[in-house]
Amino acid sequence: MNPIIQIKNIKKSFKQNDHQDLLVLEDVNLDLHEGEITAILGKSGSGKSTLLRIIAGLTKPSAGEVIYRGERITAPAKGLAMVFQSFALMPWLTVLQNVELGLEALRVPKNERRTRALEAIDIVGLDGFESAYPKELSGGMRQRVGFARALVVDPDVLLMDEPFSALDVLTADNLSSDLLDLWQSKKTKIKNILLVTHNIEEAVFLADRIIIFGSSPRNIRTELMVDIPHPRTDQDPKFRPLIDNIYTLMTTSSSDVGAAYPYKTINFGYRLPDVEISEITGLLDKLYEPEYRDKKVDLPILADELHLDIDDLFPITEALEILRFAQVSKGDIELNAAGSAFADADILERKKIFANHLLSYVPLARYIRRILDERPEHCAPEKRFLSELEDYLSEDAAKEVQRIVIEWGRYAEIFAYDYNTGQLSLENPK
Repeated sequence: MNPIIQIKNIKKSFKQNDHQDLLVLEDVNLDLHEGEITAILGKSGSGKSTLLRIIAGLTKPSAGEVIYRGERITAPAKGLAMVFQSFALMPWLTVLQNVELGLEALRVPKNERRTRALEAIDIVGLDGFESAYPKELSGGMRQRVGFARALVVDPDVLLMDEPFSALDVLTADNLSSDLLDLWQSKKTKIKNILLVTHNIEEAVFLADRIIIFGSSPRNIRTELMVDIPHPRTDQDPKFRPLIDNIYTLMTTSSSDVGAAYPYKTINFGYRLPDVEISEITGLLDKLYEPEYRDKKVDLPILADELHLDIDDLFPITEALEILRFAQVSKGDIELNAAGSAFADADILERKKIFANHLLSYVPLARYIRRILDERPEHCAPEKRFLSELEDYLSEDAAKEVQRIVIEWGRYAEIFAYDYNTGQLSLENPK
């Protein structure tokens, strides 16, 4: 059987400055078939959502093509519908009017519009709320409106960009179960669902096939078939081993060989993970607890205990790796000697250890400190460093990275920062 969608040699880069482009996707090839749910997993920034938008015709690829039922996609195509992470409802319109919007854009006659919208609202379980406004609805109900708005156009393929991430755990579980019931009941014309998610358990619960994206290069690293019959439960003997395997694949690089642990070495313009000091110290403390100390800790177990998904947990573990406080590989994390020393130290000693590692392993922090040391007045405006960061990153990304390194540097007391003036200085640090 021919694929319903063919993704061929997709590359996507964004222009960010005069020096270099930001590569988001490279050489992505994937076939989607009728009768399957496919989930895409990957660390934040791996290009998952960008690929989905390219398939939907909302973003043009830099190279390659997407073929839908024999036709190349160059713009939003009839037969494809997308459910977004944010609810994106018009607050001044009722549920019924919000669902009708897509049909109105297609110039469907009013009477037919109304009939189809009411049917879609009934399918997603919102019958009786047609006249309600978004402000009257819970988060789960607002996302159901988003589903109805996608279903009302009778899509052939349903594209979903982290549709449950803005919901609490119980609501997300309930809505994903309802989506699966809707798919299996065949009440719609949907032939394929492509789901981008950051939740590994959600992917295993829903998908027939799981695509795992790598971060470097940014393309498909591997794919797994989920050989577990529906309805699925985490008590199935195949469920947890598959979860563990996915964590292993997502935390093991091709360079993880040899006797020495391959610590990540970053450059001046590296996109630092957006992690607060409290998250770094909190995970170090957790790993130093007696039950975890001096041993490799299974990341799925840690994620369950801390109630974190991969988009929450992986940035923190990446920060520990960058700062060389822990080793992460094959789905496990383990404190090294420096991480254990930090967790065992008092507040002042912790700052000294952190300062040493920050200056040793984060080039931007080391550069800021060197400039402040060299200047007679020992101060410099933050915009001075921001302009240099923008040689490597987009304006927004550069601001984010500078904010992160300033937060880390202030904690370590390697420099001070005046929020009102935007000045970095050695006023307090010794």
